Amino acid sequence: MRYRLIVFDWDGTLLDSASGITECIQLAAADMSLPVPERDRASHVIGLGLHASLRYAVPALPESGYGEFIGHYRRHFLAREEAMRLFPGVPELLQDLRARGHQLAVATGKSRKGLDRALASTGLGPLFAATRCGDETQPKP
Repeated sequence: MRYRLIVFDWDGTLLDSASGITECIQLAAADMSLPVPERDRASHVIGLGLHASLRYAVPALPESGYGEFIGHYRRHFLAREEAMRLFPGVPELLQDLRARGHQLAVATGKSRKGLDRALASTGLGPLFAATRCGDETQPKP
């Protein structure tokens, strides 16, 4: 076994959530009467920390409006979360890797609450030895 530990991102790697995240960013911008970012711009931020995402995707949003924007985004995301699905073959791949003796982990920009919800709803939680979320550590630059 060449690698003992394999670390996965969640959104867009294990979970097919890119279009949902992009749409929620666009809807939250519209809710606040801000310029709605183009699909490419909104999707470019997937995996970044929250503040870095907002600075890039919605540059017209002042930092003082982040809390309100996040509230709108979360409302839209929670309404769509159950419809988001794992990419085909993900459960089987993870089970196979575990059976071969690999340790599995998730490192994500998602919040702890969000990842815990996703792991519970997909039933994948027990497969991971460790998880780390964007609200627990410095997300990628």
